[in-house]
Amino acid sequence: MNAIADPRALPDAVERAIACVLAAERAARDDIRRAESDAAASIERARGDARAIAQRVERRLRRVRMTFEARANEEVARLDAAAVEVAQRHELTRTDLDHVDAAIATLAARLTSPV
Repeated sequence: MNAIADPRALPDAVERAIACVLAAERAARDDIRRAESDAAASIERARGDARAIAQRVERRLRRVRMTFEARANEEVARLDAAAVEVAQRHELTRTDLDHVDAAIATLAARLTSPV
């Protein structure tokens, strides 16, 4: 028999329809809560991954800075040592003077000879 034709069946059909809608609503709310929970967990994992990456980057940058500073300090020390050596008075040996005299003679010959 048709629910419209039987007035007694109408309240049962309405009750079932309302129960069905309420059940669907509950299921939808549960799905939303699960999705929110999953999203929150996913966000927290992403934040953890980002923190781990940031820590690795910081460690790498610290190593690069330390390496750079060590190399720069070595180069400065080398330049300081060279400056000290250059600043010292050097006595020329007989061989040094002979080299200078030979260089002067070669230069003079080139300057005074015809091209």
